Amino acid sequence: MKSLRFVLPLVLGSLFIMAFAQSNTSKSDVQRSDAQKSFDKLKTLAGSWEGVVKTDPAQAEIEGKPMQVSLRVTSMGNALMHEATGAGRPDDPITMLYLDGDHLLLTHYCDAGNRPRMVGKLSPDGKSVDFEFLDVAGSTQYGHMHHGVFTFVDANHHIEDWTFMHGDKAVHARFELQRTK
Repeated sequence: MKSLRFVLPLVLGSLFIMAFAQSNTSKSDVQRSDAQKSFDKLKTLAGSWEGVVKTDPAQAEIEGKPMQVSLRVTSMGNALMHEATGAGRPDDPITMLYLDGDHLLLTHYCDAGNRPRMVGKLSPDGKSVDFEFLDVAGSTQYGHMHHGVFTFVDANHHIEDWTFMHGDKAVHARFELQRTK
């Protein structure tokens, strides 16, 4: 009976610790925010991609031209760098995707000379991440990137939809990309 007095508190304590640990594990799974899930999904796109640009309304300088996209996980896994290069363009705009607390943010270093930021959200079906405009640093005199969507098709294909605003006129660009490495 004396041994039961010593064992019972140990058993009850162990049960309490196990219950606490399980509730903590469940909480951490739940606490793995949609932003983190989105970011992890986007990091699977790391690699080299190519495709053709389609625009609406048609933009003669890029319509139907080849596009190369590189996505690279950097900064010890804390950022995803997106570089897009089009035929005949002297350089490529850079887009950085990263977590800021429980938000997935995108900063686009635009060839229009500004830096729009967007907030990403994973679709309910997990097949796309939609980036909504948050704010912009720098002049919008020459327009700014306003919206972006990454759609996951399969391990070797994804689609990027980008909307550029020039005043109140929107230009939509779509890249249907296939993995090259």
